[in-house]
Amino acid sequence: MILFYAAGASSQAPHILLREAGLPFALERVDLAAHRWSGGEYRQVCSKGYVPALRLDSGDLLTECAVILQWIADQDPSRNFLPPVGSLARYHALAWLTFIATEVHKTFITPDRHDGVAANFLANTPDGQEQTRIRVSPRLAWVDRQLDGRRYLAGDHMTCPDVYLFTMLTWALRHALDLGTWPSLAAFYDRMMDRPAVAETLEVEGAPHALIAAD
Repeated sequence: MILFYAAGASSQAPHILLREAGLPFALERVDLAAHRWSGGEYRQVCSKGYVPALRLDSGDLLTECAVILQWIADQDPSRNFLPPVGSLARYHALAWLTFIATEVHKTFITPDRHDGVAANFLANTPDGQEQTRIRVSPRLAWVDRQLDGRRYLAGDHMTCPDVYLFTMLTWALRHALDLGTWPSLAAFYDRMMDRPAVAETLEVEGAPHALIAAD
């Protein structure tokens, strides 16, 4: 299978989980500004034009971070990246995936336009970045309260919503948000950073593009 990704984008979450799962996969880096990958025009692969996209060995293409994470988790149920189908615990995990996707992830996406073009990107102006901090901070504060006394979102065991949350915290740091404001989130971030799959993913992807303020 092939994961189409961009360094530091939401595709980082399935990248981490693929490594946690020990599944064989290849990586294809996408230039999101130019919509290009090594094979040419990226929108010919994914008409949405953004990452992540996961091309399965069957040729099928999966998109949307929360869906791809579920698919990866279900490849080996023994790893417990998601609770069993039909269990109440699974619905709680899916609630976390949905919350992160709709209330955290999309809150980070700027309503500003990049070079006059609407884009699925983080803010690149001081005002846009400040507005992002204002919008996202109450969501992160709520997650911090839920993590009080827990190692991970589901308790002591890491599940797929955790890798999604971790990626969102890297976005928070890129917006100069101080995780120390939220002690449980800060401890969670450090705990995730200690995982080998996270370290491997960060090393392979390298640094994301800087959020440089526009002149």
